[in-house]
Amino acid sequence: MRIETYGQQLDVTPALSDYVESKLQRLDRHFEQPIEVRVQLSLRKPAHHAEATLSVPGRTLHADADGENMYAAIDLLVDKLDRLILKHKEKQHDHHAPRVASGVA
Repeated sequence: MRIETYGQQLDVTPALSDYVESKLQRLDRHFEQPIEVRVQLSLRKPAHHAEATLSVPGRTLHADADGENMYAAIDLLVDKLDRLILKHKEKQHDHHAPRVASGVA
């Protein structure tokens, strides 16, 4: 997984960058292929804002979240991305595929 974290009119500290990377590692379990994530952190008074663009095979997913502090916003963002990925994978699965007979004649 390739993660790019940057701030909009905000300095991204190594602690914030490490926190983003550790939280986004849980998304890596959904895909075998490498994925690319761009995370933007900003301050929109009075809330902290985090948004991410996730490039997965066949699609680009986007989510954003606001929180009372930056860590809360990142947690909400990762939860949203996790739900988006699960929804995307569910759509990719063909529910109308013919079922294989169980061998009962």
